[in-house]
Amino acid sequence: MNGTTGYTPPTVWSWNKDSGGRFANINRPIAGATQEKDLPVGKHPLQLYSLATPNGVKVTVMLEELLALGHTCAEYDAWLIRINEGDQFGSGFVAVNPNSKIPALLDRSEATPVRVFESGAILQYLAEKFGGAFLPTERAARAECLSWLFWQMGSAPYLGGGFGHFYAYAPTKIEYAIDRFAMEAKRQLDVLDRRLAESRYLGGNEYTIADMAVWPWYGTLAKGQLYEAGEFLSVGEYKNVLRWTDEIAQRPAVQRGRMVNRTWGQPASQLPERHDAGDFDTRTQDKLDTQA
Repeated sequence: MNGTTGYTPPTVWSWNKDSGGRFANINRPIAGATQEKDLPVGKHPLQLYSLATPNGVKVTVMLEELLALGHTCAEYDAWLIRINEGDQFGSGFVAVNPNSKIPALLDRSEATPVRVFESGAILQYLAEKFGGAFLPTERAARAECLSWLFWQMGSAPYLGGGFGHFYAYAPTKIEYAIDRFAMEAKRQLDVLDRRLAESRYLGGNEYTIADMAVWPWYGTLAKGQLYEAGEFLSVGEYKNVLRWTDEIAQRPAVQRGRMVNRTWGQPASQLPERHDAGDFDTRTQDKLDTQA
């Protein structure tokens, strides 16, 4: 059955076939490790295990912004987790993130290493670790920032797992599903556009972790770079989102953060692993290809 008509769910669902679509090889209804595999550990206290998806970019942008502020203790090793190959199901990764999703952070600067998973939690953890960087301390401003941070955490699954999946990745095009989630994606863009009509950034006049969380998802969507859906969603309508998107994209730390753990696009824009600030000059994929 193609999922559009004539399907009656069974009384009890069972996993007896692949779900189909681009990520069918890693989708399963159970958690836990599928292989024994330790995680690599580098020289810095902060160990990041990730991939440059929107969720991964949030954290590398935050780390690069912290370094740009002069927080030298924010130096980090960023290890590549190839989710299409199932790296997230290795025993070492599952020990850091039992949910088997990137990004995952291990802070080895504490007496007992601290694991942090879920991208929003990592952003808040790093902000608090480094003296409230990019997180307001005044009560109302902090509440506004965290409200938008958690708005992103609650909204993006409808954009990625909803619209993105059915529009770009599902094995069949289902009109109802695409219409349902396209409507929601546009509603979310309108929420952002209205907020950014009255405020320079999402939390107010200052750039915060809320912007770092929302930008990799909705900034790339507004520029037509996510799911190649710009024309379909008429993203040019959202002028305030585009203004905000372009402003953030000009930040040098954002440009660096977007490169880390990236394995697609122009080779010069890919830094598969990052272990030192100098890697941006010497270890991008174009240079690795030349060395090889």
